Amino acid sequence: MELGKGLEERSQRTKEKAVYIKADFCSYPRTKDYNYSFDLAILIFCWVYVRKYQSRRESEVISTITAIFALAVALISSALLPVDIFLVSYMKNPNGTFKDWADANVSRQIEDTVLYGYYTLYSIILFCVFLWIPFVYFYYEEKEEDDGNTCSQMKTAFKYTLGFITICAVLLLIGAFVPLDIPDKKNSTEWEKVKLLFEEFGSSHGLTALSFSISSLTVIGMLAAITYTAYGMSALPLNLIKGTTSAAYERLENTEDIEEVEQRLLRIKSKCRDGRPLSSRDRRTVQQLEERLRTLRRRERHLESIEKSWWTKFCEAIRPLKIVWGVFFIIVALLFTVSLFLSNLDKALHSAGFDSGFIILGTNLTNPLNMLLPVLQTVFPLDYILITTIVMYFIFTSMAGIRNMGIWFFWIRLYKIRRGKTRPQALLFLCMILLLIVLHTSYMIYSLAPQYVMYGSQKYLVQSNKTIDGQTRNVTTFISKVCDADAPEDQCIVTRTYLFLHKFWFFSAAYYFGNWAFIAVFLIGLIVSCCKGKKSVIEGEVDEDDSDMSDDELSVYYR
Repeated sequence: MELGKGLEERSQRTKEKAVYIKADFCSYPRTKDYNYSFDLAILIFCWVYVRKYQSRRESEVISTITAIFALAVALISSALLPVDIFLVSYMKNPNGTFKDWADANVSRQIEDTVLYGYYTLYSIILFCVFLWIPFVYFYYEEKEEDDGNTCSQMKTAFKYTLGFITICAVLLLIGAFVPLDIPDKKNSTEWEKVKLLFEEFGSSHGLTALSFSISSLTVIGMLAAITYTAYGMSALPLNLIKGTTSAAYERLENTEDIEEVEQRLLRIKSKCRDGRPLSSRDRRTVQQLEERLRTLRRRERHLESIEKSWWTKFCEAIRPLKIVWGVFFIIVALLFTVSLFLSNLDKALHSAGFDSGFIILGTNLTNPLNMLLPVLQTVFPLDYILITTIVMYFIFTSMAGIRNMGIWFFWIRLYKIRRGKTRPQALLFLCMILLLIVLHTSYMIYSLAPQYVMYGSQKYLVQSNKTIDGQTRNVTTFISKVCDADAPEDQCIVTRTYLFLHKFWFFSAAYYFGNWAFIAVFLIGLIVSCCKGKKSVIEGEVDEDDSDMSDDELSVYYR
């Protein structure tokens, strides 16, 4: 009877706690509706973005769906960091005490839920990077080279994709079974060592294996961020400020160029009026001039279409707004760069060095962003809005950098990203690069505000000694203190992001040097963008290797 009564009371307390948790979380109305709206908005944006840049003549259903899905995964993954920080902060009151419902079990459930969210999205990223995107890419490469049956193309594509799957398997195995802490036991047998490996794998629940794989991809994302994001952060704001040249002025210059080329052609062709053949040099010159003339006439058609389009008139009307956005973006870029420089300088001066991955748990040299976040924490949800804004800014500048530079492999240009004329393979490359850059974004934010990324706005209580009548007495008074590395483990909850970031010190060391490279490329890109003049209104839309059929794609877009 007593046992039954105890179970009944425990069940009642559990129900009351569940009701309290539900009521507490529901204080933010329509949370699920907001989540669904957010996901729907991301899917709509991805669909519009992919359809805007994909080629109308070469579009394929599977490549389009793959690109939209991969881009959506990249954007949704970028929201993990703000959500993670919010959840660990939401479990505590501003005075440093845990909320009534946030006992050890509930806190563990929330932490596990966030961790499973990371498992899910990171597993999807691994699936996209190592299986789905490579398979679709090689499938369309084979489709262009071989007009045979579909089964043969799929077999060849899967054969090439096996290489990516092998790399993924190797990374998972290395992360799963390479111990981080090697025990100092000289007398241990080989079986005991193997047993230790499996015990570590089981105790981490696969976290180490996934962390190693994701960290390996993050290093590649770091290289992509240095190449594209650093340049995009300088090119995007300055392009908005400077604007583009006038379509009417460009058309006038283009007409003059057409007349000049036609006159040169007439002069060269006049040499063979008496029946004499042209020299080999003149024939090469005629061929070059004819190609140049075809390009100029395509430019003429494009400029005429753009000059009459409603989109051009709309862009001219919002020109002042573009300048304002450009100034805002350049201020954010400079703030980001200065903060990153001070953070890296702090690591260089106060960290334990290369062997520790240049990790510091505190902040000795403060930076603007690290100063701003604690101030914004006092007004919910300004700090989360700032973090989300920085993450989204990072993604959109990456898109701008890829769009302006194209996709390169060292010094070889593989693909161009052009409105209405981007090949399916280029879109797949674009989405894969964005997936990798998003992975690196979390570490970039951590570099700027390490304490905030670890603990959010959490505080904990410490006992203070109070002096009464000139005597020091231990009085049971507590003061709240911001969570840091010195806080007790049971008083401050570390974000799951931090656990993924710092499993391996050598990756942290690579990120440290990557941050210096990022700053250098940004400054070089800023100087180059300042020295360059205004962009053409049809920048990158007309090239000599385009066919005349490509004019139809642009005219459809600007009509």
